[in-house]
Amino acid sequence: MAIRLADYEKDTKLDGDYAEQLAAVQARLEQIQVAHIVHKRRAIIMFEGWDAAGKGGTIQRLTSGWDPRYFEVWPIKAPTPPELARHFLWRFWTKLPPDGHINIFDRSWYGRVLVERVEGFASEKEWRRAYDEINEFEAQQKDSGTPVIKIFLHTTQEEQDKRLKARLEHPWKRWKLAADDFRNRDKRDHYLAAMEDMFDRTDTRWAPWKVIDANHKKYARIAALTHIADVLEKAVPMKPPAADPEVAKLAKEHFGIDVEG
Repeated sequence: MAIRLADYEKDTKLDGDYAEQLAAVQARLEQIQVAHIVHKRRAIIMFEGWDAAGKGGTIQRLTSGWDPRYFEVWPIKAPTPPELARHFLWRFWTKLPPDGHINIFDRSWYGRVLVERVEGFASEKEWRRAYDEINEFEAQQKDSGTPVIKIFLHTTQEEQDKRLKARLEHPWKRWKLAADDFRNRDKRDHYLAAMEDMFDRTDTRWAPWKVIDANHKKYARIAALTHIADVLEKAVPMKPPAADPEVAKLAKEHFGIDVEG
């Protein structure tokens, strides 16, 4: 079924206690990360959405209980000159996770068909070609054992404006704003058209989009984290591996403990 952002503007609020639900899903995510580490599995989690939609706050809560040695958060900005000299996907290939790691992208390769399309940083030929290139890139990850989880946080213009104004009024949050935020706001209709094409062309069976009504931050955080936990749990064995035989032998010799093989 086609994804239309207008279907995610219902101001959905969280049902139940936020703190309890957050603690529960974070506990699940902690165990899931351990499973990825010990089974040497890898995964990609990618966030897209409007400015001030809550990507950063959701990522903070996603990783709050994770071992920092086994994940990386990549905030994606404008490409550097060396990156511009290569295929647009090159800089993302260099950020893919090794075994045992889960890597998170705050914005992503979809910039080619969103900001680069709308602002004219890519030619029409380049951004049209990018749909197939992105689908193939994500299929390659999936086929090599790396699931790609794609989250889009959607807010209405009214809610986005409220959050942007709140940042302007907070001296320690103004740094989050840049001239680009106002430029993007002025071109919302152009971005909506680009997003509609993006969903139509890249919502695949191997890397489907999960769009979340993000007008209420607490609901959006729980919905995003729960979806991520559900997908990751299916991608990794949740049973611990057998103990190393040498460790089991030493445990018996030193402590008299029988460790299951």
